[in-house]
Amino acid sequence: MQPGPFNAIADVAGVLVGHSTVVRGNGPLTVGEGPVRTGVTAVLPRKDIWFNAVFGATHTLNGDGEMTGVHWIRDLETIAHPILITNTASVGSAHEAAMAYMNERHKGRDWGFLPIVAETWDGRLNDIRGLHVKRQHVFEALDNAASGSIAEGNVGGGTGMIAYAFKGGIGTSSRKLSVSEGGYTVGVLVQANFGSRDQLIIDGVPVGREMVKEALPEVKQEGQPNLDHEGSVIVVIATDAPLSSRQLERLARRASLGLARTGTSSGNTSGDIFLAFSTANVIPQQDPPKVLDAKLLSTDEINPVFRAVVEATEESVINAMTKAETMTGINGNTVHALPYDRLTAVMAKYGRPLRVPTPAEP
Repeated sequence: MQPGPFNAIADVAGVLVGHSTVVRGNGPLTVGEGPVRTGVTAVLPRKDIWFNAVFGATHTLNGDGEMTGVHWIRDLETIAHPILITNTASVGSAHEAAMAYMNERHKGRDWGFLPIVAETWDGRLNDIRGLHVKRQHVFEALDNAASGSIAEGNVGGGTGMIAYAFKGGIGTSSRKLSVSEGGYTVGVLVQANFGSRDQLIIDGVPVGREMVKEALPEVKQEGQPNLDHEGSVIVVIATDAPLSSRQLERLARRASLGLARTGTSSGNTSGDIFLAFSTANVIPQQDPPKVLDAKLLSTDEINPVFRAVVEATEESVINAMTKAETMTGINGNTVHALPYDRLTAVMAKYGRPLRVPTPAEP
């Protein structure tokens, strides 16, 4: 399948993405002061999502994580808030800020006070207990949300994240279905913070086993061993295919297959939580009609959409890693970026052309 023009979730018309990145300080950890390596990412299904909802659904592959608002999404079958992604300790502050933003910028919205905030843990690089994601950062991410090309890697909620013991973070990708398949677009955005080095697979090649820890160290932490951490991943799936919440839940489940293609087995302490929405139908929230007219794709035609989710999820993880840069955080802890020259050599060894872009490419 071919990607959309920006190979990003915002290739789905109307979807907006914004980041706020918080980086300051170096040296030993002082809780409340830093060093800080964190942020927040906002995904808006529509610019007017506060007043016009979309069909949505969620799926949890493994539950050691958090995404607020999921119970109401499952019962109401719709999404009427932006999706915010940040670090584990900042869920509460992001949730509060989402309410403050709605109260200040959308005063006519006086219903549905259940913002959506998801998280992964960035405590290897960031002063996570310092609670550095504030109201202004959530406002910044929402105000900066735009269509088109999306920054990836060490940005927004992904600033301090680690994937397969390399630097991870925010990644995105899209797929465009053929005209005969409906011509729909599927976009995915991930916050990748999961996996151990030896698990990493790219295009079927065991890249992680080829890049041994002795040659390229994992996290450096003075006085402590380099412990593998299963981490977590948040996956947001957008499409303009007209799907019901039940169909979207089936879409969300397919993200598991895309992640598996990168090598993960979703460990016991991993928080792997997925959300999917469709922009095709609008559900008015202010003076809603008693009867809603909606178009839905026949289930007989849904297979290409499933495939698009799997491919775009897989590539989003790889894009998060290839766009990320080496980062040093608290106590001098250093996480290396996936080295492009060595990746090229490993792929060549197995006779596989390298299909991911270089870090210098858009």
